[in-house]
Amino acid sequence: MLGEHGFFILACYGVSALVLGALALWIIVDGRLVRRQLEELEARGVRRRSAGRADT
Repeated sequence: MLGEHGFFILACYGVSALVLGALALWIIVDGRLVRRQLEELEARGVRRRSAGRADT
């Protein structure tokens, strides 16, 4: 079906799937970490510049 290069083709698809899966997992884990850090900063009273000033 895939010819003499079938193993190479399937191996490339497998490696690509693993890399894409690892990148997706990394993005999810990093996003949760950043969200947690932002929540901790906001709990301590640190606000984002884009939030504007409350006393004006």
